[in-house]
Parts: sequence; C-alpha cells; structure tokens
Amino acid sequence: MLLSSIRRDEGCGDQELENNGYLTRHLEGNKATDIRLAAIAVGTINHGGLGKLSIKGMNSMCSVTNVGLTSIAYGCHSLRALSLWNVASISDEGLLEIAKECHLLEKIDICQCPLISNRALIAIAEGCSNLTVLSIESCPNIVNEGLQAIGRSCLKLESICIKDCPFIGDCGVSSLISSACSSLRKVKLQALHITDFSLAVIGHYGKVITHLTLCSLKNVSEKGFWVMGNAQALKLLISLTITSCQGVTNVSLEAIGNGSKSLKQICIRKCSFISDDGLAAFSKAARTLESLHLEECNRITISGVINSLTNNEANLKSLVLVKCSGIKDTTLQFPLLSHSSSLRWLSIHSCTGFGAACLDLVGRLCPQLQHLDLVRLYGLTDAVLLPLLESCEGLVKVNLTGCLNLTDESILALARLHGATLQVVNLDGCRKITDQSLVAIADNLLDLNELDVSNCAVSDGGLVALARAQHINLLILSLAGCCGITSRSLLCIERIGKTLVGLNLKGCNSISSSSIEVLVENLWRCDILV
Repeated sequence: MLLSSIRRDEGCGDQELENNGYLTRHLEGNKATDIRLAAIAVGTINHGGLGKLSIKGMNSMCSVTNVGLTSIAYGCHSLRALSLWNVASISDEGLLEIAKECHLLEKIDICQCPLISNRALIAIAEGCSNLTVLSIESCPNIVNEGLQAIGRSCLKLESICIKDCPFIGDCGVSSLISSACSSLRKVKLQALHITDFSLAVIGHYGKVITHLTLCSLKNVSEKGFWVMGNAQALKLLISLTITSCQGVTNVSLEAIGNGSKSLKQICIRKCSFISDDGLAAFSKAARTLESLHLEECNRITISGVINSLTNNEANLKSLVLVKCSGIKDTTLQFPLLSHSSSLRWLSIHSCTGFGAACLDLVGRLCPQLQHLDLVRLYGLTDAVLLPLLESCEGLVKVNLTGCLNLTDESILALARLHGATLQVVNLDGCRKITDQSLVAIADNLLDLNELDVSNCAVSDGGLVALARAQHINLLILSLAGCCGITSRSLLCIERIGKTLVGLNLKGCNSISSSSIEVLVENLWRCDILV
C-alpha cells in the first residue's frame, strides 16, 4: 500500500529545481507528509540525488515524522542542505539518521522544533564534518553542549545564526566562536542570555568575521561592546547590525569604530543611549563606512547626521533614517565643506520632525543623489521638496510613499528635471496627485520601468496619456485603490501591458469583473493582482 502511494506521489506536487548543481525540494503545510518524503527519496535517485530539502510546517497541518526523515537519510546520501521549520513532530531520532547517512551535509537550519535537543546536534557534529552553515531558532531543548560539539568537530563552519534559545549562554557561544575562529565569517546572535564575556570572545577571536548581527542581548553592557571593539580582532568586519542592545553607548560605539577598520555598513536600531557625540566619534573612526542606517535612535539630531556626512564625505554612499524622533528642523548654521558628499542613496522614513531646514541641509551636501526615499513625511510640501530636486543632478529611483501634502507641482518638477534618468517612481498614497502628473511622466520620462500611483487621484485620462507615450516600456504598474480608473481604460491598459510583467489593480472597484477577465486573458505574460 505504501509503495503504491509513493509511486502515485512521486514527482507530483513538489517543486523540483536545480540549485547550485543539485536538486531542491520544498514541502509546506499539508503537503509535508512522510509519504511525500519517501517519494522524494525514491524519485530523485535517478536524477542525481537530492541536494536540498526544506520542510515548513504550519501548526498541526504538518504530518512529517521521524519515519519520513529516515527515508530521506537512507535514500538521499547526497543531501547538502536541510531546513526544518515549525515541525513539532520531528525529534532527535530523525536527525540521528541524517547524521549517520548524509555525510555531505553542509547547511542545517532548525526553527521551532521543540523535540530536537543536544543529542541530535552532537550527532550532526560527529557525522557531518563538512558543515558550513548552522542556524538554530526557538529550539528550547538545545543548550550549550550541542554548540560546543559543533565547535569541536565542524572546522569548516562559516556561518552561525543562534536565535531565541533560552538555555544557550556564554559557554556554548564562546566555545563555538573560539573553536571555529579560523573559518567563521558570519555571526548572528539574537535574544540569548549571553553576557559581556561572549562579546569579548568575538572581539578576540573574530579575526575573519565579515558580517556580525547582535540583537536583543539584554545582559550585555557597555563594557562588552567596548571590549569587543578595543580587542582589535575585527579587522575584516564589513557589516555590523545592532538592534535593541542597551549596552551600545557613545563610548562603546567609538570603540567599535576604532577596532573595525574595514567596516562598510552599520545598522543601529532601537539603541536609545547613542547621541550625536557617539555618532560623531564613530564616523571619524570608521573612515571606510559606505552605509549608515539609524532606526529609532531618538537622541540623534540633524547635527549628528550632518557631521556623519561631512566626516565620511569621500566614502558614504547610503544614509537611512527611520523613526528618529530626535531629528527636527533647526535654525543652526553648519559650516559645509567645499567638497560635496558622495551620498547616492538617501532614505528618510517616518521621521516626523524632518522638514524644510533638514532637507535643505542634506540636499546641499548631496548633489549626487540617485535614490531618494522620503516615506510618510507628512510635513513634506512642494516648497520643501523642490529645492532638493533642483540640487540633485540625476535621480534614478524616487519613492514618495505616503507624503500626503505633495501636489502635481512636485511631480512636474521631478519629470522636468530628472526625466532622462528616472527608472522607478513610487507615489503610493500621495492623494493630491492627479492626471496632470501622469501626463508629465508620459511626456518626460524616457526610461521608466516601474510606476506606482496607488491611492492617488488619477483617472482614465492619465492612462490615456501613458498609453500614447511611445518611449515608455513599463515593467511594473500599480494602480491599486484608484477608483477613478474604470473599464473605459481597458484598451489603454492593454496597450501599456504589452511590456508589463506586473500589474496591480487591487481596489480598482470601477473596473468590472468582465474587464478584468479580458485583461487576464490578453495579458497572459503579466502577473495581475486584483
């Protein structure tokens, strides 16, 4: 009976792809069963064997057990990557068989598997010495001994991600990092009960670490981050992300800057003790910095932002500010350097105090901007935006989502000044934007690929202008929530749609269901959302 079920199921329903030269299978929800796993084990033998298997459960819908995983172990010796997400029915026994039979395993990702413990991890360590990537999340029965075993046996380990495992502490993390220090390049530690000791180990042994992410480490103090920076081992660190770590202060941030001489990207989120002084000291030390992302760092003001731009004028390419409530308009005068900033990407999201004065200061420093994101800046008006548009030399991507007070005047200026370079324009939620803007876009934008005018006051007349523009070859068009677009635009949409791969018509209630059916039939190459 089982064999006949396997034969019926073999090769059916699961996506089989070639990934990095080997076959990949992904099972999700009610498709994740022992019978399907047995079918995969049998069906992939004649195709070179299975290389990557991903099983994603959905609460009680996943019926995969140790039996199914055992069939993979015995039938797929070529397995290189295994991912188990939210599979409560698999325990150590299934992974013991994988460790015994699949010695080529290089990547393992275990998330929300409460029955998997140290026993399985130790077996993986002993049987799969080629392991390069280890990710463990929300597995309460995995503790320090499992990580210690991985560190002792898996000398090729390049990447670790340990997240939300309540019983993993300094012993496991520090042992793993110090043992794998010759190969470990990527480290992510989140919501763990580790202390300053683990960060000191990273600072002393992380000589080849290039990407480091530290999130929600409540027991790490200023001393831990200070030691990590001053230990001077992080010479090759390129990317650093720190989120919700109250141990990050002005003093420790400066130490990190001094100790990370190759740092190019830093992202700091919800670190409330960092102020302008710390940011200035860091930006002076981190001279190779190319990308600065600050989110909910509410002691940072526009003074700190300007100092960062001027201190790193030669290298800084990207600046992102999200929900930084300390940034407000100011009448202070800043001495600007004779050379302009190299900034290419400016993104300001939901910074309610970022107004005319702030934008003027940044705009005067950054004439080489290509990507401009000003999202949900409710105080942004035409009078504020126009000087920035005039100071920039050639914008390529512009996102003005949720800027409620902008009118057609801004979009006319944008089209006139940057029509030759613009490729992406997003005006979602700019409710004062009308057909006049679409006419300007159609007349001036020569290389537009993506246009989003969702929830704007555009109508059929604007689409007529777009359809007549011979030079526009849109790939993506979003008209979601545009009640002024009706079935009378059917022919215009079809003409525009000759090049489209994506069309969003959600909430366009004035387009009839029969018109939608015609579009789906005629634009069969396009993915249409309704």
